[in-house]
Amino acid sequence: MTDQPSPASTEGKPSALVRFDAFAAMLGDRRPAVFLDYDGTLTPIVERPDLAILDDSVRAVIRRLAGLCPVAVVSGRDLDDVARHVGIDDLIYAGSHGFDIRGPGLRTQVGEEYLGDLDAAEADLLRRLGGVEGALVERKRFAIAIHTRRVAAERKASVGDAVREVASAFPALRVTGGKEIHELRPNVPWDKGKAVLSLLDRLGLAGPETLPLYLGDDETDEDAFRALAARGEGQGEEKGVGIRVMDPPAVSAAAWSLKDPAEAGAFLDRLAGWLGPVLKP
Repeated sequence: MTDQPSPASTEGKPSALVRFDAFAAMLGDRRPAVFLDYDGTLTPIVERPDLAILDDSVRAVIRRLAGLCPVAVVSGRDLDDVARHVGIDDLIYAGSHGFDIRGPGLRTQVGEEYLGDLDAAEADLLRRLGGVEGALVERKRFAIAIHTRRVAAERKASVGDAVREVASAFPALRVTGGKEIHELRPNVPWDKGKAVLSLLDRLGLAGPETLPLYLGDDETDEDAFRALAARGEGQGEEKGVGIRVMDPPAVSAAAWSLKDPAEAGAFLDRLAGWLGPVLKP
């Protein structure tokens, strides 16, 4: 993949849409396996999670692409929530950053033994943050998200402090972050990257005839970018390809970029159009 810059670069990530011909040449005759984040990747970031509605045209593109190659949606959202928003049967859905996976012939849940800690931490967070205007405590089965987008600027730091104080009382949980969000999830070595690698193995897609592609926009997606960039080191396996949806550019382990969800939709449409004549479902 000589067309890709250093993973540490903050500039110069080639656009997978503008330079699609180069991207397609890199793909060659391999069938892609496409992994998609939801918020900020397929839909714009909005103030409340329930307002992130997938455009029908993007849904149609994903459905068409899924007829040509494996497609999975890997989201921080609760599994049922993201599956309902995407609204396509027979896709693979990985919710709660891959802790909860469901698809045709697939069902995996990681960290069920931590549900009690999550229940108790949720109650503590609701008590501490109930009086903070704009703070939203969103419980998922395997995580608790604390959204701060609608919190006044002078109160955001105190929300972060409260989350960390609660986490300190629950060593079985760990704090992660993202765009205007803090999150508590089980303190186990599992994330979007490990979920993607696990899916590749379980679906029989770890061979050289498949090239994994991951589109994401946030810090949690970097786990998947890093996992794919390091995939097969020392074993002769083909590495995967990360595409970061970002404007302005940011530090990323992804090798390619797209500006926003509109470009992500256009790229997926172009990819489906290119794959149609090349690959048979």
